[in-house]
Amino acid sequence: MKIEAIRDSLKASVLAREDLLGAEVEDIYASDLMSDVLAFGLPNSLLLTGLASQQSLISAHMAEFKAVVLLRGKRAKDGAERFATEHSMVLMSTRLDMYDACVRIHALRDGNGVQPKELGTTQAVDNILLQQKFQIEGNDFSKAGYVSTEVKSMLKKIGVDPVLIRSVAISCYEAEMNVFMHALRAKVDLTVTPRLIEVMLTDEGKGIPDVEQAMQEGFTTATDDQRALGFGSGLGLPNIKRNTDELQVTSEVGKGTTLVMRFFLQRPGS
Repeated sequence: MKIEAIRDSLKASVLAREDLLGAEVEDIYASDLMSDVLAFGLPNSLLLTGLASQQSLISAHMAEFKAVVLLRGKRAKDGAERFATEHSMVLMSTRLDMYDACVRIHALRDGNGVQPKELGTTQAVDNILLQQKFQIEGNDFSKAGYVSTEVKSMLKKIGVDPVLIRSVAISCYEAEMNVFMHALRAKVDLTVTPRLIEVMLTDEGKGIPDVEQAMQEGFTTATDDQRALGFGSGLGLPNIKRNTDELQVTSEVGKGTTLVMRFFLQRPGS
């Protein structure tokens, strides 16, 4: 995506390096945790953040990002504009919060005609406290559990209740192991708001012919080799259901499976 198109979509004002708006970015990261940006950010990306300080620019520069967008109408502090100018980074500011900015960019990227709400609306939405994407490559058991470990670590850093972290970690690990046993690869999207933690895992795999049957304890299609590793006893999906507040499973044979796992920090309606 061109930075110029993102500027237009977010109705953002340019604070530095307007001459670089024609550059392309390959990915978008939304985070106020700069350590996560440094750990997981890929080059040629754009950062959405509410951290209006020079450190957000320095972190993005170290991760070789091309642009930074400050959220909720914030303006740069402590020399951030000068740093962006000197290091060839586009710096912008938008009145949108993180959730709405992500919605608009998602619609822009997919070109699906979604019309996000306009600025100034009073519709209530959750502020995103943490958002992270992961990639899992199937069949390599030496890397099994890496994503689940990272998710657990991130939730600890932002102070989530340890009991809830345990439920999230177990569910993520079971889902991750299913990828290694039954799929080529998967994308994992972690989102944390003041109300809930949501983990969405979308895999490219065999798919599940009968989801209801797969949810029954003891049902398994694991091979003997996979069982020898201590998995495949038919407790994966049931264990995920046991640990989540909401679980949605959709699958198409020959294409793959999507799990949406939700864990409530605040009960609906509270």
